[in-house]
Amino acid sequence: MSAFTSAVRPVLFRLGGGDAERAHEFTLQRLAGLGAGPRALLHRRYAVEAPVEAFGVRFGNPVGLAAGMDKNGVALPAWPALGFGFVEVGTVTAKPQPGNDKPRLFRLRDSEAVINRMGFNNAGAAALATRLAELGPLAVPLGISLGKSKVTPLEEAVEDYLTSYNLLHPYADYIAVNVSSPNTPGLRTLQDKSALAALLGALVGKKPVLVKIAPDLTEPAIAELLEVCLAYGAAGVIATNTTLSRDGLAAADQPRAGETGGLSGRPLTERARKIVHFVHEETGGRLPIIGVGGIVEPDDATRMFDAGAALVQLYTGFIYRGPALVRAAARAYATAGEKATP
Repeated sequence: MSAFTSAVRPVLFRLGGGDAERAHEFTLQRLAGLGAGPRALLHRRYAVEAPVEAFGVRFGNPVGLAAGMDKNGVALPAWPALGFGFVEVGTVTAKPQPGNDKPRLFRLRDSEAVINRMGFNNAGAAALATRLAELGPLAVPLGISLGKSKVTPLEEAVEDYLTSYNLLHPYADYIAVNVSSPNTPGLRTLQDKSALAALLGALVGKKPVLVKIAPDLTEPAIAELLEVCLAYGAAGVIATNTTLSRDGLAAADQPRAGETGGLSGRPLTERARKIVHFVHEETGGRLPIIGVGGIVEPDDATRMFDAGAALVQLYTGFIYRGPALVRAAARAYATAGEKATP
């Protein structure tokens, strides 16, 4: 048991009477306030050097922070100190938006899962661009996840994404196109062939563009999406987003199953790994994959890499296991690489 799970997590889980979003905001505030000294101490404890290159970007290690944890980039200097080899901020939209009504974030503790219906709450692309300009270069690669503003009609989605892209691509090592969140009405229809083709046709060019896909797609639908990604120059795929399924929940968490929103965490582990394997096989390795979904143990990350992922990301696993999981997953990758070297 780590210091996080024995001492820090119980305190965070009690904040606000167990309100998950309050704990999230409290954590971000504390991380944002860390000075250079504490960050250096954390970096010595958690950072692991396990270099990897994907879509033309060099990563110090392949374990990243998934989008959703730090939407507005308020704690960016802290994440590398906690061992992350890269960070993805967002999902950010062209227009600032408050997101859905609260409560909108729920822990399912026995299942090591989370349900969220945040709704892309963020300060907008212009605010993020200002913050990134003031901050300067990050110590690790930065991904920026783009989504559609809720008030923008679907037929104007390309222009909406392009607005965010033009503001933010100068600061990004890669751009993630989020067309798979279940919490913005109609968004997942942008995974359809013609809609995705139009979107990639507008965005591909200046920086690597990756497409984030839903775990609820059938294999034929994923195969069609991959054809579009290859045809229009996508640099890779992020597999997967949260799921609408409620399979695999522990009995104690069944009362929460009726909450609307996307489920992440342990119940998604096997489904996400299978999709990563399918994408890798279907594309013959031509599209690098960031594997995300249900990585709660170091072995989950190892199995993602074995399935074909070039990189992995943590979100819910980090909530439950803390920075020790980041370090352990990166070490597992480094150890596997050493064993594979003749």
